[in-house]
Amino acid sequence: MSLAVVYSRALAGVEAPLVSVESHLANGLPSFTIVGLPETEVKEAKDRVRAALQNARFEFPARRITVNLAPADLPKESGRFDLPIALGILAASGQIPTEPLGSCEFAGELALTGELRPIRGALAMALRASREGRAFVLPETSAREAALVERAMVYPARSLLEVCAHLAGRAPLTRCRGAQAGSLSPYPDVQDVKGQAYAKRALEVAAAGGHSLVMIGPPGTGKTMLAERLPGILPPMTQDEALTSAAIQSLGTAGFEIARWRQRPFRAPHHTASAVALVGGGSHPRPGEISMAMHGVLFLDELPEFDRKVLEVLREPLESGRISVSRAARQAEFPASFQLVAAMNPCPCGYLGHSNGRCRCTPDQVARYRGRISGPLLDRIDLQVEVPAVPQEELAHKAQGESSAVIRERVAAARTLQLARQGKPNFALSSREVDRYCAPDARGATVLKQAIARLGLSARAYHRILKVARTIADLAGEKALAAAHVAEAIQYRHFERAP
Repeated sequence: MSLAVVYSRALAGVEAPLVSVESHLANGLPSFTIVGLPETEVKEAKDRVRAALQNARFEFPARRITVNLAPADLPKESGRFDLPIALGILAASGQIPTEPLGSCEFAGELALTGELRPIRGALAMALRASREGRAFVLPETSAREAALVERAMVYPARSLLEVCAHLAGRAPLTRCRGAQAGSLSPYPDVQDVKGQAYAKRALEVAAAGGHSLVMIGPPGTGKTMLAERLPGILPPMTQDEALTSAAIQSLGTAGFEIARWRQRPFRAPHHTASAVALVGGGSHPRPGEISMAMHGVLFLDELPEFDRKVLEVLREPLESGRISVSRAARQAEFPASFQLVAAMNPCPCGYLGHSNGRCRCTPDQVARYRGRISGPLLDRIDLQVEVPAVPQEELAHKAQGESSAVIRERVAAARTLQLARQGKPNFALSSREVDRYCAPDARGATVLKQAIARLGLSARAYHRILKVARTIADLAGEKALAAAHVAEAIQYRHFERAP
């Protein structure tokens, strides 16, 4: 038979559309043509496939070879199509059977020796392949990642020869089993942070309700230490959350580490990062930092040092939990349900209000410094807390307080209440759901009304205070939203309360 069809997958955002690799051998002068909108990496597959077949002791047909990657309007990139192209040529020339090809999908980059090299996006492709009921043959390293999908039939292979022996029935590949929980060391413990009881409480509230948080304080007060410990007190990831997070990370250049399975991501881009680095993009759109932090924490240290235009791109994802990347030729949508944690100094020198009296910043300088962060962005951050300098007597003593494990138990219990009551964390409640689930009692309503009049709160800030108050009540195990819960939530609006 001079025609063979092999199935593979492309990557389009977080989706992995099916690609049919059609190989046709015809009479005429020997040539090798790849069509179907291939990028440079795919065009270069001709030389890799030729060398791999010859070094694996297969016959490379001296005929007119045409390989079509369908659908033709979908751009094809990376070396993942090397393996299906090689198998298509072998099947079309009668060197391997064609019958098993219809029940499998293949992806892998070929070395010139015929060995298989790992590819990007294996987990995202395995998700789609499992839904369509096909087995997936992948390079050994990529197969361990893809096997995280419980229902996926993933078969690891080290070389082209192993794949051909499997298809011929001589040496079947062994199905790869899923990985267990991550083996990396746990996150650092909250107990390591000396003092800062108020900030630790805010961190617990943020974790329980999924709220965003910004910490304001002088250098060296523990803001970064607190942020790094937030993932350790978040509730355990569900299977769906873990798969979604891992699938997005597998699309990045660094790929996904199996050891981080079921561990919440912690992303901390430098303040020189561009807007594209945060939201994603490129000629073939890839996820940015906000998507790589899916179901985890995005930490922005030195918040005012980020370019203001870069920070403004966070406004829509904070509300919607998704980001749409549009280019002239391509559009892609990525999930971006992340928990934002930011840290900043109170003034350019960092020592405004510090007991050492070193600050010489004028009010205008302080205003310009804080003005680098727009009001609409700050309005979208639920918790705004001050992290003052730690007294010397506390620094001299051993760190005390609750461990991350103890706090995580309370956080998980509060999150369980939220999911049972409304099916989502408190931060994701809509306006109608806030009216239904976050209505305060009479005294709480009076406290909130006075705060709105005195602080000039926006409608968004009003709803966010109620969401935070609902989380505080959940942590206390109380159904009613009392005045104490509302008052504590108002205390976490630092910028509205600041003169």
